Amino acid sequence: MRTTITCAALLLSYLAMTGCASVPMEGMEETSIAKKFNPPVEGNSGLYIYRNSFVGKALKKDVWVDGKCIGETAPDVFFYEEVEGDKFHTISTESEFSPNELIVEVKSGMHYFIKQNMVFWDVGVELVDEEQGKEEVSKLDMAAQGTCRPRRTLGDELYNIQSIGSSLGGLLP
Repeated sequence: MRTTITCAALLLSYLAMTGCASVPMEGMEETSIAKKFNPPVEGNSGLYIYRNSFVGKALKKDVWVDGKCIGETAPDVFFYEEVEGDKFHTISTESEFSPNELIVEVKSGMHYFIKQNMVFWDVGVELVDEEQGKEEVSKLDMAAQGTCRPRRTLGDELYNIQSIGSSLGGLLP
């Protein structure tokens, strides 16, 4: 019982200290148009990339389509991007542990719904069916496409770890 109360207190403290991430948003008109799910331009396919998870509310995570920055996600937002139809496209997201990519073969005239999943230890993207995607996107707001942070490499991470270690080295006896 005491452990449960302690865990609940820690969770509430964490939630109180962390705010929700925010990103620039599109206007109501653009959002409303995107939520009509009109067919994409002839020869194209539409990608709805969205995030609606409870986990990671204070985090922003970059998403890319075929290496092109779409923007940073925040809680309860979606992006709409048209891509060339009848091709394979790679949707990727920033992750703490590994590059997380989804390769989708799209057909012209169709919409595809990609959900960015936030879990305590990682971030991923998955293709969801149209019915689920439309239902979930209809409850969200449309984020403005923007800029992503430069992609980190393993070399960058190792350098950061070495830098932290060197800085701490002077503090330790």
